[in-house]
Amino acid sequence: MSDFEELIEAEEVLSPAEARFERWRKRAGFFLAPIAFLVIFFAPLNLKPEAHSLAAIIAVVIIFWICESLPMPVTALIGAALCVLFKVADAKTVFAPFADPLMFLFIGSFIIARAIFLHDLDKRFAYGVLSLKIIGARPSRILFAFGAVTAFISAWISNTATTAMMFAIGLSILAFLFKQEKETGIKISRNYATAMMLITSFSASIGGLATPIGTPPNVIGLGFIRQILGAEIPFFKWMMIGAPIVVVLYLFLYFYMNYLAPAGVREIKGSAEMIRREKESLGAWTRAQKSTVIAFSTAVFLWVFSGLVALFSSETGALYKAISARLPEAVGAVVGAVLLFLLPGNKTGEKAITWSEAVKIDWGVILLYGGGFALGVLSFQTGLAEAVGRNMTSLLPLSGEFGLLVAAVIVAVILSETTSNTASANMIVPVVIAIAQTQGINPLIPALGATFGASLGFMLPVSTPCNAIVYGSGYIPLMKMVRYGILLDIFGAVVIIAMLSLMAPFLR
Repeated sequence: MSDFEELIEAEEVLSPAEARFERWRKRAGFFLAPIAFLVIFFAPLNLKPEAHSLAAIIAVVIIFWICESLPMPVTALIGAALCVLFKVADAKTVFAPFADPLMFLFIGSFIIARAIFLHDLDKRFAYGVLSLKIIGARPSRILFAFGAVTAFISAWISNTATTAMMFAIGLSILAFLFKQEKETGIKISRNYATAMMLITSFSASIGGLATPIGTPPNVIGLGFIRQILGAEIPFFKWMMIGAPIVVVLYLFLYFYMNYLAPAGVREIKGSAEMIRREKESLGAWTRAQKSTVIAFSTAVFLWVFSGLVALFSSETGALYKAISARLPEAVGAVVGAVLLFLLPGNKTGEKAITWSEAVKIDWGVILLYGGGFALGVLSFQTGLAEAVGRNMTSLLPLSGEFGLLVAAVIVAVILSETTSNTASANMIVPVVIAIAQTQGINPLIPALGATFGASLGFMLPVSTPCNAIVYGSGYIPLMKMVRYGILLDIFGAVVIIAMLSLMAPFLR
């Protein structure tokens, strides 16, 4: 178990009532899933046999995902296996998505993120920014810089890993502040501690929207868009959409947190010196850190290179097509990861990362992506998606591309509050694409809306692992998380809808 996983495990603290609810929720899946399977399997649906069986299997998978009766990656594998057993498709077809190029984007970027975490590059960056003179001892500036650093790091490594690391830093800052309170007698509002913890979690979730690798729902949405629609959204183009969304959402988050939960003092004596001491304790740059920076920079350059070429030529030009075909995002991630095994580590003969460390990446997310992607693709191949889209079209109060975009974002946000963001993306994106195709409109923008919306979900401790980690600090009353989180959910949905509507001509 990695350091940040140990921290997560230690900090996910629930009240007795919440713990009882979680136990019943998990048990309920074992009763509800078989019932749903039998009801749908024997119902007189006007579907082809393959689509009919797939509908029953998807019902089982969705219930297990929502109830979390089994680990979600295991549920995804069960869904794929059932598709073979019930002759939805042959094994080669069902398991093909597990070898999709985007799987290797996951693997490569996770290995790079593991090296960044292993060699404390994330801490070096965080303390480097927090120790800037412009931040000083002002709590409002510390809050702004702390959240901004969290969002930036989360764009490149796991939201959960980012939260775990910044959570530890945030706790150390708060411990120092309250120690100073005792020594100086200057009172610091406990609301500030709530703001510090919430901005850790919320910024990590927001920052993941900036890049395709920032959070699994991004890769899942891109996979469905590429596989089903045949549309490619390069790394650079995604950032041109995602980065402005992150900036706007983060500024809103900071200003309302700073307004609703101020520290109550203008300056906190000694805080700047404490942060500088933490930075100095990291020592000089090591060879492993320098090697990791080279590997990470190489991967980022390869990820954005084709987009830079498109800026100076054309996305329909021969040069851009040749480069994007030879340098897809998966290749950039793999090249960056391989460099870690070639570049020197801290000891003589040692490399920047060892295989024993590299295999500690989150394989569960990779398997979850493969299984969910397989079910989504099969729903289109069997005609199930078309049938679902046709039936749901009549139920939607909104129509047209904009109406579907609004509905997709709202449903994705609501769904992400009740189940994992990754599972939400697997469930909502294929349905949105199917509804759009049934209505005869371009599915790209609504599908992107569902993808971005699935990464929200700020109201509850169970909405994301990030929320669960900071909730365990004891500084966050449940109703404050709900109150502050719902504001961000609503504003986030509005920003995503507005930004995608404005960017629609550029994306097509």
